[in-house]
Formats: sequence, C-alpha cells, structure tokens
Amino acid sequence: MRTTPLLALAAAGLLGGTLAACGSDDGGSAAGTAAGGPITVKATDTACEVAKNTADAGTSVFTITNGGNKVTEFYVYAAGDRVMGEVENIAPGLTRELHVELPAGTYETACKPGMIGKGIRAAFTVSGSSAPLTDDAKLAQATDSYSRYVRSQTAALLPKTEEFVAAVKAKDVAKARALFPVTRTYWERIEPVAEIFGDLDPKIDGREEVIEEGMEFTGFHRLEKDLWAAKPDVSKDGPIADKLLADVKEIVAKANAEKLSPLQLANGAKGLLDEVATGKITGEENRYSHTDLWDFNANVEGSKAAIAALRPVLEERDPALVKTLDAEFANVDAALGKYRVGDGWKLHNQLSQADLRGLSDAINALAEPISKVAAVVSKK
Repeated sequence: MRTTPLLALAAAGLLGGTLAACGSDDGGSAAGTAAGGPITVKATDTACEVAKNTADAGTSVFTITNGGNKVTEFYVYAAGDRVMGEVENIAPGLTRELHVELPAGTYETACKPGMIGKGIRAAFTVSGSSAPLTDDAKLAQATDSYSRYVRSQTAALLPKTEEFVAAVKAKDVAKARALFPVTRTYWERIEPVAEIFGDLDPKIDGREEVIEEGMEFTGFHRLEKDLWAAKPDVSKDGPIADKLLADVKEIVAKANAEKLSPLQLANGAKGLLDEVATGKITGEENRYSHTDLWDFNANVEGSKAAIAALRPVLEERDPALVKTLDAEFANVDAALGKYRVGDGWKLHNQLSQADLRGLSDAINALAEPISKVAAVVSKK
C-alpha cells in the first residue's frame, strides 16, 4: 500500500540515486520495445502531460518525470479502475519507467500528485493487434508458475485471516496480536496482484491517511491501531473484522482467477521493493505494532518468487543480470537475517538508524538490477 508523501520523500532521499539511475538505464533498452520509443509523461503538482494519447497494441513504455514538489504516482487504468500498470513513489526530480502490456481497448492514464485522490486523468486508446508476450512458451510458463505461487499464498491467507478475525471478535488481544504479522505475511507476498483490483487494496491494507481520500479507515491497520492502543479495546471492532474477512475472500477469488502478463511479474517484483523502501524502512507500514520486518521479509520473498518464475527467460536473454540478482537477493537476506528472533523478527523501533541504513543500502543495491527486468521481459 502506498506511503504518505512526507515519509515517501524521506525514503526517496535514500533511494534517489538508485531510482534516477534506473530511469536513465532503462530508457535506452526500452526504446526498442515500443513503436516510436517511450511515451514521455511530464508530471507536476497540477498537471499530467502524456505525450501521446494513443498507442499500438502490445508493450507500451511510459517515462514519467516528476517536475512538481509533491511525490507522485502514475497509473494506467482499464474500466472499473482496474490497474494495468503503475509506478508509485516518484519523488520530485526523479524519472521512472513503466512497461505495460496493453491489448486494444480504452484506458485512462493518471498522475496522482501527493499520492491521493483519483488523480489527474486522461483518455488513452490502444488499437490494432499484437501477439501477447505469453506466446513465448517460457513466458507462458513463467506466468503459470507465478499464478501457482499466488494460489499457494491465498490458500494460507484466507484461513489465517479467519483466525485473526476470530481472535479480534473474541476480544483475545494477545492472540490477535500474535496472528497479525503472520497473517499479513501472506498478503504482503502477493500485494502487487492485490493492487490490481480497484479499491480493494486500500480497504484491506489502507493506512489512516485513506480518510483524506474520502474512504473509511478499515482493514488490517484499523484493527492494528486498536490492538496496540495504550489501553487495547477491540470490543466494538466486530464489524470491521467481518468486513476485513469479506474483502479478503473477494480478493482471494479475484487473485486466483487473474490471468497475468509477464510484465506484471516484472513490475510486481520491483513494486515490492518499493514497498520495502518507502513503508517498511521508515516504520510507516505498521506504525502501531512495529512489526514491519515481517512485512519487509514477505515483500522480498514475493519479489524473489516473481523473479524465480521469470528465471528461465532471464537466463536465456541476460544471464549476467541473473547472476547479479542472485547475489543481491543473497545480500538482502543476509542483511535482514541479523534481526531474526526465533520464528519472527525484531520490532522496527528496536533497530538503530545504522541498522536501517544497512537494510536500505541492501535494498538499493537490489532495486537497480530489478528495475531492468521489465525491459528484458518485453524484448521480442
């Protein structure tokens, strides 16, 4: 789930050099993947200037530069606010790229200055026809493999959510607290898939800031706030718990039925690292319980699963990149492993600034090669 602007800016300060490099590195390789090269997007606090409002079917590449003063996001939406592709946490002055596979149809582009609201939207039309990326047998196998991974995680997410909800409704604060980070592990591993489906993600995982967008504060973090209050009281949280379970059931059904594009795997692997860099490092994600390292580890595991599914393609097209990814994933695992406690992790507020800097550096080093995966996947 996206971060608040203030903390995103702080995290972007840590990641700025890496993200700027990602934008420039990807630009050259992306030019060959979309007819006419990347579509430039000039984002400010009041405008979202997309250089073209049409494209040919196939892979489109958008290069988004934030010339405003607020952190922004860029989305490509299909009907019903279905997310076809997104880039979050674009800090002022940075350029990011989005590779997205779009069949013929009508879409909307959107910039979200301040990362709130419906965004500054414009129509975008895709015409013609193009063979899907999954016509490549190895890419088809990759999406099938990752879909199996998603189903394995949702198969655990649902019963764990049921246990968590039951504990809340039974007013068993100790049990609910113990189940909270474990349940969220399965959610955090597959969050890029969960974010596809409109407002279900903020209903389940929205932080208190969703109120600013006119939404009700519900889901995991609403319950977290009450569970870790100075005087925990969940006596009135039964309806919120029931809604969480209903929303999780809906997203499990949708995620299990979703037909993914290989680029969604590549973008999701990067998106999960962005989640770590802008939510877990800062302590924003679980600000009441401080169980951020459970989520941190789950995000890295989810990213690793997406890359593992794509591995046969990456080994064939860019074996040097695979070696780099293996090394950097190992470095992240080693950096995080220092804070393992039994079956869990240290709390975020038990880590020093030096500890957090070390974790941030490891994520930075992994984020750079991960940012290249989408361009490799989209090559034909």
